[in-house]
Amino acid sequence: NIHDCTVAVEVLSGVTLSGSVVLADKAYGTHDIRTYIESQDATFCIPPKSNTANPWECDFYQYKERHVVECFFNKLKQFRGIATRYDKLSRNFLSFAFLASAMILLK
Repeated sequence: NIHDCTVAVEVLSGVTLSGSVVLADKAYGTHDIRTYIESQDATFCIPPKSNTANPWECDFYQYKERHVVECFFNKLKQFRGIATRYDKLSRNFLSFAFLASAMILLK
């Protein structure tokens, strides 16, 4: 078992971050992740943990936008094929994710 924050920099390296804002929860507020985001000319909106020695500023109005994304993923998980990763091929899984997203947005 491995926590997501240990591979977060590796995942973020596959995405162009320049000029964007990275929204994440408190678990991703490690120094390495924040430093990597800033080195890519992006900003982060990650609230500090309550026991952080040197807390940083966080725009909580902007952080609330993360809720919209979380709710959308919860709606996607209502489709059994997405929740259980039923498809063997990644292209089929992605196609079904697109179809499910369109169905959600058309409601």
